[in-house]
Amino acid sequence: MFKVNEYFEGKVTSLAYETKEGKATIGVIAAGEYEFGTSTIEYMTVTSGTMDVMQANETDWKTYKEFETFIVPANSKFKMKVAEDTSYRCLYR
Repeated sequence: MFKVNEYFEGKVTSLAYETKEGKATIGVIAAGEYEFGTSTIEYMTVTSGTMDVMQANETDWKTYKEFETFIVPANSKFKMKVAEDTSYRCLYR
């Protein structure tokens, strides 16, 4: 069954599901700045819009565009800036 997750007062909403590759979510993020934490490795793919991301222990922002993927290490935090409503797919490993 699907599970709906909401974060940051509904500004980030995702739908969790199972794939043959493992657990995943499809979500949308309202324009703004956020900080996320994860306990597993995440493969985050932008599906619409752009994301500016700064991972833990980094000092520079990197911009990811539609269909680009970045990997977040397990047990870490990352910052994200989104200029417009953006969508993504996240695969957990």
